[in-house]
Amino acid sequence: SGPMSVSTTASERAADGSFRDALRILLRVVGYFRVFKARIAAKFGLITFEHTLRMLVLPWPLKIVVDHVVLGKPIDADASGFPGYMAPLVLPLRDMNATQIMSWMLVFGVVTVAFMGMTLNRASGGAGGSGGSAGAAAGAAGLANQTLADGHDTATQTENAANQSQSAMGGLLGILEFKLHLRLSQALNHLLRSQLASHIMSLPMTKLDDQRIGDSTYRVIYDSTSATSIFSELIMGIYGSLLMIGLAIGVMLTSYGNAPEVIIAGLLVGPLTFLFATPFARLVRRRSRISRSAGSTTTSNIEEGMNNVLAVQSLGGNKRESQRFSAASNESFKRYRGLVVSQLLLGGAGTLAFLVGQILFFVLMAGHVIDGTYTAGDYFVVLYYFFVLSAVCYGFGFIYAELQVHVAGMARVFSLLDTPAEKTVEGVTLPEIHNGLVMENVGLTYPDGRSALRNINLEARVGEIIALVGPTGAGKTTLAYLVPALLQATAGKVSIDGIDLKDVSVESLRQQVSYVFQETQLFSDSILDNIRYGNKTASLEEVQAVARTAGAHEFIMDLPEGYNTNLGTVTSKLSVGQKQRISIARGLLRESKILILDEPTSALDPETESYLVDALHEAAKEKLVIVIAHRLSTISHADKIYFLEAGEIVESGAHEALMAKPGGRYRQYVALQAGDT
Repeated sequence: SGPMSVSTTASERAADGSFRDALRILLRVVGYFRVFKARIAAKFGLITFEHTLRMLVLPWPLKIVVDHVVLGKPIDADASGFPGYMAPLVLPLRDMNATQIMSWMLVFGVVTVAFMGMTLNRASGGAGGSGGSAGAAAGAAGLANQTLADGHDTATQTENAANQSQSAMGGLLGILEFKLHLRLSQALNHLLRSQLASHIMSLPMTKLDDQRIGDSTYRVIYDSTSATSIFSELIMGIYGSLLMIGLAIGVMLTSYGNAPEVIIAGLLVGPLTFLFATPFARLVRRRSRISRSAGSTTTSNIEEGMNNVLAVQSLGGNKRESQRFSAASNESFKRYRGLVVSQLLLGGAGTLAFLVGQILFFVLMAGHVIDGTYTAGDYFVVLYYFFVLSAVCYGFGFIYAELQVHVAGMARVFSLLDTPAEKTVEGVTLPEIHNGLVMENVGLTYPDGRSALRNINLEARVGEIIALVGPTGAGKTTLAYLVPALLQATAGKVSIDGIDLKDVSVESLRQQVSYVFQETQLFSDSILDNIRYGNKTASLEEVQAVARTAGAHEFIMDLPEGYNTNLGTVTSKLSVGQKQRISIARGLLRESKILILDEPTSALDPETESYLVDALHEAAKEKLVIVIAHRLSTISHADKIYFLEAGEIVESGAHEALMAKPGGRYRQYVALQAGDT
């Protein structure tokens, strides 16, 4: 127990590198967007329509209300003071009084609210906010978004990212855009999560042993949402921001070109923010990665505690596990607080730059209004454009820093995705097995240098029962794992029907090998579907036949729903032996030429074991049956026994032949089981 250290892979540490590293990860994320080209094109179209209308049309009613309603100034015959594209909308108001003009402004407001959710209030004040990214800056200019309540930690906040949606509009068009964005976010996140989960399932056994389940879960559920955030907050935000900058500068140069210093003041906010914020960018990125790693450690602790709850309770470890989780949780919040502090420093630096730009604008613009260059109405129009321009440029100053947070999450995702998976489809297709299995001078050394098997020479034919026997840790299960290529031999040759398994596609090999593991692997599904998991076309009668052979039929029929009983609700009520029998029945039902059973009788009573042994002999007429067992009653009937010690086969032969060897290792092993010293 105690605070957990946060470890990272080399790929994840690379995410702390240069801007080039971050850009490479970003471009890789963008590659996923090609799957949703139509939806993304529609989203871009709606943003373009909204931003264009907002920037070109929406500010000018402010000038009309202030100059021609409040101050009562007449509208010029040529609508001077307005852009040319506004003349057809302004000239019809020239002969109206203030009340009539205001009535038409009200109609304009009702229409824009109904279809787009835009109001004069949002036009004048909506741009005055600020955000921490280009997307947030776009939001300051009228972006509407909807998120779920979240907590002060990385994990819960990512749930918002997975269901993120936003619309630059309200009203009817806003509903359409919001729904489109929501479906796009969920589809993108689903694609990445599914791909990552599928890849984890295809990892080699050695990698799966090293990869903590909680950490993998964290990457699938939480880190993957960074892709959605990159799309929503960066890609769409950058596009919308660039569009607004272009439109704002165009209108200001066209209508207020005699005051270019106001435009410069707005644009100056961008480089000022970038200058002030850049020193904190890598700090935020590093803190984000560390926070995610600490969060995955907490998730792993929860998973381990739940999986081992019986051991914890039986050994009186409740308090210890509580302290262990508490330490991991505290570490996670500590790391998250570090991230928040770095983000506050970043935000404070950016806000300082934004305030400098605001001060410059008020000084410059106030002078132009006082000397009569601009009217009071012009002041509000220019104020709108300035705030849009400065808010967007302010957001641009945070793009690099904002990128770091999401790059940290995607670096963890791609680190796992880049882990080499099993090459299941590469190689030749293994024909139907007729002869059997041969191992020649086989050895296996784990990546960490541990030697598991040495000089293994073994021959097993279809129609035989082969028993692997030996003390705990002798390498029996490791040897059996070589047959379905769950592990790959690092020395020697493993062949089936004369074909080297290194040349065979793993997929075609495993279609002909059934493995019943020592640790029962059952799914939260009906017993019927669990038994026929490897043979979906099997009939109920066939399922019941193998269940009888495995000694499972009677207790299954005693359950309330029989074979339709869902193990997700009753599995905790089944004994270890009952679960094992279901697993054995599943292995017997699968149409495979090689059947491997790892300790199949360890939890069976003598009568059921006898039935199973008879069933194995029946199965061996058409299959090669490999049994890993300790009980003499199971192994003594095997056609050939291989006795292993320390990763080597020290004896092999039939039971009677091995027992006839004076001082033989197998004979001593049997004697110890019988209590003969």
